[in-house]
Amino acid sequence: MTEWINACFIRGGTSKGLFFNAADLPADDADRDAALCHVMGSPDPHGRQLNGMGGGISSLSKVMLVTASTREGFDVDYTFGQVEVGIDHIDYSGNCGNLSSGVIPFALEAGIISSPDGQQEFQLFNTNTSKTVTVTLEVVNGRAATTGAVELPGVAGTSSPIQLSYPSPAGSRTAGLLPTGSPTNVLDDDGSAITVSLVDSTLPVVIVRATDVGLSGTELPGEIDANRPAMALLERLRQAGAAAMGFQTCPEVVPKIAVIAPPQDSTTLDGADLAADSVDIMVRMISMGKAHLAVPGTGAMCLAAAAAVPGTLVSDITGHHRTEQSPEQSTEHSIVRLGTPSGAVIAAADYADGELASTTLIRTARILMRGQVPLDSDRA
Repeated sequence: MTEWINACFIRGGTSKGLFFNAADLPADDADRDAALCHVMGSPDPHGRQLNGMGGGISSLSKVMLVTASTREGFDVDYTFGQVEVGIDHIDYSGNCGNLSSGVIPFALEAGIISSPDGQQEFQLFNTNTSKTVTVTLEVVNGRAATTGAVELPGVAGTSSPIQLSYPSPAGSRTAGLLPTGSPTNVLDDDGSAITVSLVDSTLPVVIVRATDVGLSGTELPGEIDANRPAMALLERLRQAGAAAMGFQTCPEVVPKIAVIAPPQDSTTLDGADLAADSVDIMVRMISMGKAHLAVPGTGAMCLAAAAAVPGTLVSDITGHHRTEQSPEQSTEHSIVRLGTPSGAVIAAADYADGELASTTLIRTARILMRGQVPLDSDRA
């Protein structure tokens, strides 16, 4: 017997995924995850998810479970699930900054919440990290606006801006912004000492210099994926970094690993030139064992935080880049331009009295499809 449930297929930032009202899904966690994996086309030994809604790579194999919040001061609760492609498993160990931009557009479309028109602010509670996300967007006729002038690297066309702000983002999964208490740490790889920065702001990230792993920082994702020695080294560093951060095991989703380098002229995935003077740092991030086509939204915000912390590998390159200092409020607004395979991505971090107050990212989102998907009882 086939049960059909409501869903929306949404692009959020540079990711796409299926959004559900959590109340419509099976109450048992194991039954729910099995059904969601089936809908997305996992497990797929061919790595393409052709028999489901997934796209065969981490940025296209995601689900969001949304519900009206019963917490005081919050509009919705949401849970992000990274659906693994090759196995029957969903990883809930981290949040997704890109797909988070689709949560309020979905909640409005699905009738989970309602809102007057105009510029509105919403409070979200992310269950993966137990952190708050503040979303600001324009509402038109009760729905999230889609018409605007914001263009995201790697996304065709323009749309209305959606601002994501993460108050108190430090320590999303670890002890704090610098989980080891130091801006750099030395990891041992079979006798070789490699310096990294371990930073946790909205997302725990292991940050390593490109030259230390045999890369330049300008490679396109396909080149990195094909470089098996570099990929194997990066995974070993990710696992060693996870242990140093205090993880008992190393989940597939977190920590992410970021490969950084000084600004350089590069070529983006669409063949365009990206000038060195248009970015502050080159970034290549690995997600679920593959090089990301752009940069995870939460990863971008983590790097923005790292850029403002003296002594990290990021601030060593960006020059501890800070702007808009406010002596009256002891607040500093740090902006960093990240050179990614899809173009320049801008993220910001706010510091108040020396503490990380928030991180911010501008994204766009679009509802691509509204309909139903089958939760088959026979999943053979």
